[in-house]
Amino acid sequence: MRKEISNISLSVSKILIDLGVKIKLARLRRKISTTQIAERAGVNRVTLWQIEKGSPSVSMGAYAQVLFVLGLEKDLKMVAEDDTLGRKLQDAKILVKKRAPKLKKVNGTQGK
Repeated sequence: MRKEISNISLSVSKILIDLGVKIKLARLRRKISTTQIAERAGVNRVTLWQIEKGSPSVSMGAYAQVLFVLGLEKDLKMVAEDDTLGRKLQDAKILVKKRAPKLKKVNGTQGK
């Protein structure tokens, strides 16, 4: 059964396609077949093909496993490493609203 991701933005789609191309090039540089990578990553060849095409319907775990097999899993640690916007917001002490307090249970019913 094929999963459809309809609410993915064009920019995210382009990023995934670029990631897929990079994964495929890394595999080809290492001269490893699709069968070998799929076997080592614990995915089937169709899933690997979808990863190399940048499919958004493939789990992030599958992408991570393929990167691990290629020896590129450390690249995932770099994601959001330098969160410039987040640090600026933190430094500006922008307040984030807290969640409302939970209602206390009174005699088995919820009350204030």
